[in-house]
Amino acid sequence: MAKLYDQDGGIARFYNLIDGTRRSARSNDWIDSINPATGQIWAQVPAGDAADIDAAVAAAHRAFRGPWRKMPAMQRAALLRKIGDLIATHADELARIETADNGKLLTETTAGDLPAVTLMFQYWAGAADKLHGETVEISPASLNYIRREPIGVVGIVIPWNSPISVFTAKVGAALAAGNTVVVKPAEAASCSVLATAQLFAEAGFPPGVVNVVAGLGPTAGDALAGHPDVGKITLTGSTATARAITRRSADAIKPLSFELGGKSANIVFADADLDAAAIGTTTNAVFTGAAGQSCIAGSRILVQSRIYDEMVERMTAIAKTIRVGDPMDKATGMGPIALAPQFDKVRSYIELGRSEGGEVLFGGRNGAALFDAGSPFAHGYFVEPTLFAGLDNQARTSREEIFGPVACIMPFEDEEEALAIANDSPYGLVCGLWTNDLKRAHRMAAAVDVGAVWVNTYRKIHWALPFGGTKDSGYGRDSGLESLEGYMKGKAVWIDLT
Repeated sequence: MAKLYDQDGGIARFYNLIDGTRRSARSNDWIDSINPATGQIWAQVPAGDAADIDAAVAAAHRAFRGPWRKMPAMQRAALLRKIGDLIATHADELARIETADNGKLLTETTAGDLPAVTLMFQYWAGAADKLHGETVEISPASLNYIRREPIGVVGIVIPWNSPISVFTAKVGAALAAGNTVVVKPAEAASCSVLATAQLFAEAGFPPGVVNVVAGLGPTAGDALAGHPDVGKITLTGSTATARAITRRSADAIKPLSFELGGKSANIVFADADLDAAAIGTTTNAVFTGAAGQSCIAGSRILVQSRIYDEMVERMTAIAKTIRVGDPMDKATGMGPIALAPQFDKVRSYIELGRSEGGEVLFGGRNGAALFDAGSPFAHGYFVEPTLFAGLDNQARTSREEIFGPVACIMPFEDEEEALAIANDSPYGLVCGLWTNDLKRAHRMAAAVDVGAVWVNTYRKIHWALPFGGTKDSGYGRDSGLESLEGYMKGKAVWIDLT
């Protein structure tokens, strides 16, 4: 059975996967991983740089030109099923690694993320041997057809909030389409991805098909984005990172796809089920889902004026019940912010909201103020669920992505105003609608400028549905059969029959 990591003096040590073998960085430098619940070092990952990226890309290029490209699609499908099964056998361990690394609730990783990862690999396996070209009738004098071919080596950059889930969505699709991959995980939360990577050799993947290199963005990430032998870059991350990758990869003229940030509207009409809407605009949308560290957080809560006071009362009551603390404890409702700089950023936005004239309806406390002095979590990166009122859609707190458990509640009068506020954003990722008016739901779903709309529910993502955004939320799609098009290229063939 694959060894996922080593233990050295109480510190877990994880390794890169390059050409089918686990490796430290060529520099032999390491990056400390901080458990955000305690503020203490719990693990180390390699500080990979350009040399490690070069080795990984070379391995991926050899595998693409060699065994992987020549392997029948049904065999690739079998390997994708095998890795899904192996991940299932290690699910509890992988979930605990991810929770220790980024603070995501263990209940969320064990009940949601890891089971979905296994099913995602099964989904991609089902697609791998069903990717066909097509013939085009032009005239009896020629045979014309289109081949659908893999791009080659795909560079994948993934975030720190849901590493294994994003890894699977992108890697599974890229492999199903016949590509090889080099993955650069976020330096702040690489451990669960590095651990998962060790299972690919055990599953029987040829060396070099899947490579994972941890390291800093300005070194490893920059080298991957600009590497001439990488055929495509796909990122889930911040809009700022996407801009940097776009600039870095411009000389190579390679395709890019980005799933980026959001400042999503969650719109509640007076005819909605208010009990369901109160839950769907607080716990499900902003607070309990990775402590608000989610691109799909519905942090602009728009409530029709005649039910505004009632909804504020309901949402505040729910926020007060959320238990903040140990993410490993099943009774915990919200864990910590994943890393210290993000913790500082979230706190600064709470102060900004106050300075902009916002009223804190609930929350606002953070850090040691939430725990007894002797608590092991007194030095963790915890922030209370925080609800603001009194800020309009032009306030920075209402417009900028905070990536934490902070939401702004705003009233609106009618459908037209709600739509205007929802679309008045540089982002366009998702939107939530709460209404029992079927016609309104269809009108609004068609009119909001986003990539996904949820009606009377929130935070629903499935591997069979394409996911992505518009405007500063990116372009291209992850998941669903549509996403496979982004990992393939068409080749037209014309054969003269005369």
